[in-house]
Amino acid sequence: MKMKWRSFAGILLSLATAGTAHAAWPERAITLVVPFAAGGNTDSIARITAEWLTARLKQTVVVDNRPGANGAIAADYVARAKPDGYTLFMATAPQMAIVPYLQKVRYDPIKDFAPVSIVATNEFALAVHPSFAAKTLPELVSYVKAHPGQVAYASAGSGSVSHLTMAMFVKRAELSMIHAPYRGGAPAIADVVGGQVPMYFANVAEVLPYSTTNRLRIVATSGTKPSADLPGVKTVAEQGYPGFTTETWNGVAAPAGTPAEIVNKIADSLAEAGRNAEFGAKLAAIGVSVLCNTPEEFARKLVADNKLWSAAVKESGASLD
Repeated sequence: MKMKWRSFAGILLSLATAGTAHAAWPERAITLVVPFAAGGNTDSIARITAEWLTARLKQTVVVDNRPGANGAIAADYVARAKPDGYTLFMATAPQMAIVPYLQKVRYDPIKDFAPVSIVATNEFALAVHPSFAAKTLPELVSYVKAHPGQVAYASAGSGSVSHLTMAMFVKRAELSMIHAPYRGGAPAIADVVGGQVPMYFANVAEVLPYSTTNRLRIVATSGTKPSADLPGVKTVAEQGYPGFTTETWNGVAAPAGTPAEIVNKIADSLAEAGRNAEFGAKLAAIGVSVLCNTPEEFARKLVADNKLWSAAVKESGASLD
């Protein structure tokens, strides 16, 4: 009985010590791993987020860029990191819901991470060259149906969000089109602006500078509601395709097994950011919308997106292996 009591007392002591350790977090710098090189949109979102968390958590949050393998290198690094709250991931929809279905990866996007909060979202816009014979989505569909297998659309590459979004729409609208994949969004949009390819389903931030200068015409957006950046442009759903919606996002995730107290502390700090006008303005300036949802909401979104994008990848036949 004495031994049993000592064992029980030891468990209580270890739990108390663990609780104290979690309460003291953070005691040193935190690393926020980014799956792309410095200078892109995800990197910018990460730095805005790191600056906010540094001020709120009273410890430096350092951005660590680990590009490669379509973001899988960074994702795998975080998935295998010690779950102590000192290594976080600036996760994106592609790494967490598309790449695992395009190529072999060592991480499981659902099991190997603890979702914290989706910080920002970005919807997509179907942009056409001004010379293209369609000012609305129904007109575009009518034109393509009248010219089956003759009209091309650009994408940022096979299996990219731009490719899969357009592929899903092509299937939904029962169209026959030519896919013209590029090595990234920049050359794709350059050729659409130049008139070499008539259309591109790109994220709003990409096409906005060309839309405002009348070098591209936006015929639809992919969000659940019209984009504030594109007044007067209806969504795909509003133009005859109810339920059609896609978006990409950037969110903070931790390795699976990270204590709930730490996850919630970060999430609470980001929830505060979501209510902060200055934080939202910084994100808006780079073309994304602030969200900062809860860990539970992020987890549900992650499951839903894996279902959506895995089906899209399978249907498109895209592969990077």
